Amino acid sequence: MAADVLLEGRVDLVTAADAASPRARGAWAALLRRPTFTLSAVVIAWWVFVAIAWRWFGLDPFGDTGAKLAPPSPEHWFGTDRIGRDVFARVLAGAESALLIGPLGTLIATVLGTVLGLVAGYRRGWVDQLFMRTFDVFLALPTLIFLLVIVGAFGSSPLVLAAAIGVLFAPGIARIIRAEVLVEMGKDYVTSAQLQGERAGWILSRELLPNVWPQVAVQAALSIGGAVFVASSLSFLGLAAAPPSPDWGLAVNENRAYLQGAWWTLVFPTLAIASLVVSVNLVADNLKEVLRG
Repeated sequence: MAADVLLEGRVDLVTAADAASPRARGAWAALLRRPTFTLSAVVIAWWVFVAIAWRWFGLDPFGDTGAKLAPPSPEHWFGTDRIGRDVFARVLAGAESALLIGPLGTLIATVLGTVLGLVAGYRRGWVDQLFMRTFDVFLALPTLIFLLVIVGAFGSSPLVLAAAIGVLFAPGIARIIRAEVLVEMGKDYVTSAQLQGERAGWILSRELLPNVWPQVAVQAALSIGGAVFVASSLSFLGLAAAPPSPDWGLAVNENRAYLQGAWWTLVFPTLAIASLVVSVNLVADNLKEVLRG
């Protein structure tokens, strides 16, 4: 019986390995046929490029142009703010901070959540219960209060904020990955590896992780939008970026009083946040539909 399970498990592994590459190509082809995915990916790629290369454009987001609250024009495409700074330059420069804290926090959350979810689902028993109750505590914490405590205790450096967002988002990812692992634990390839005496670390990294990887990718994509929004909210509340930073959340806070008289100072940073967050969420939704299809 054990030999049969081993043989069947090995056949399943070879078949899965042989089919993995065509399946991946099919998934990418299906994604590229979706207009919402393609357009959203282009928007995200644009903001990533801008975050890296805005200095190459010769823009000065801090310079006084001499024209205060000037409306959009050929000279200043997005107008100027109350100090006379070019809003277009500040929106482009603000992509750097928007794509620093949020994605870094998502990376921390994904790595931490995936590891914890794998261990909880594989070990089960008291280890699983301990992790689940700990996750429940973190998920019950109000987001802003938790972040206020972290900022008050450790400061508001980008690394601290990214770590706080990572800890905040990790339990949700871990619960999803744990559920996927529990499903995989009943399959022959896991039994085969256990009967061969493979170590837990090998089974987790070489057997289970590749099979739950699509869900990891989906959860990471879903978390980026939320992390970017949380980071912008912290800047809006004055807990992250500080003047004269071109951070989008800070720009929304500084210019909210000018909505009627100088709408461009508020609308363009807001649209930047919305375009990035919505695009990330659309990419995540398309990934979820294709990978689960």
